[in-house]
Amino acid sequence: MTVKQHRILIFGAGVIGSIYAIKFMEAGFDVTMLARSDRFHALKENGLKYNIKGEIKTINVKVIDKLENDDRYDFIFVTVRYDRSESALLALKDNQSKIIVTMISNSIGFSSWLDIVGDRLLPAAPGVGGQIKDGILYPRFLPKLLAATNIGEINGSVTVRIKMLAELLKAAKLPYAVNNDMRAFLITHAVTDIAMLGFLNRDLDKVNHDTINIRKTARQITITIKKNVGVIQQAGVTINPTNLKLLLNCPNWVLSFFFRLWLRTNMVKDMMLPDYAFHANNEMVQLNNDLKTFVSQKGFTLYEGQQDGIYH
Repeated sequence: MTVKQHRILIFGAGVIGSIYAIKFMEAGFDVTMLARSDRFHALKENGLKYNIKGEIKTINVKVIDKLENDDRYDFIFVTVRYDRSESALLALKDNQSKIIVTMISNSIGFSSWLDIVGDRLLPAAPGVGGQIKDGILYPRFLPKLLAATNIGEINGSVTVRIKMLAELLKAAKLPYAVNNDMRAFLITHAVTDIAMLGFLNRDLDKVNHDTINIRKTARQITITIKKNVGVIQQAGVTINPTNLKLLLNCPNWVLSFFFRLWLRTNMVKDMMLPDYAFHANNEMVQLNNDLKTFVSQKGFTLYEGQQDGIYH
């Protein structure tokens, strides 16, 4: 089977799913998206609209709102939020497709997912981001050094299907990295996400425009990340990616300065959109709760900042 013959289903039509759908279609793959409700009708009637360098483009996409069990794909990419992961995988439980790539955050490990879909599970982490505003996708691509699609078998082996997936991503011109410990990578990533997005529960306009509050928030993010990376290390999780250790060795004032700059970016302004904040918060709450459960089972306690801070 050559790369061009792959049949792909994108399960989830949000930001991540839409970006990967576009890139795979541009590479010539046979792509179908599974979407629900308004998003399904919008894609079916108007195509997938996206903004590239200020120009609005449209690409026609095959879209379904229901997957039959005998409708087989070479790859199914599940791109829903963490709080919807189990319901999405349950919808795929009886489908006959053999490779299910979960491009989903995870703060506790894969046992519950494996119980649903078994060894068809292939964990991954997306290397793109962005927003959907008024039905238009605004993708955000970062340099490979900062963000690449991470893929890997749970046991760290470089299998045939990992090589196939790598070829797929390469053909779509999507930077990727084969990671030999996806569990550690996703748990480490969850620690940083929980800390960095925790400020969404606060007065966002005040945080964005008040220099004093920006400094306080940046300092709290720094402290929370450093403390909780230490906690998961004590709980037996290897810090992955390893270059994160370099950041953690930086003085607090250096990291705080970096986060102060980040809090003023357009990316953070996008996060202030009510719809994004609501859904992102639901995901972060579950990630945070599951991470607390995970470390407590190992005899440790997650640092959650001051009482006016994260997820109270």
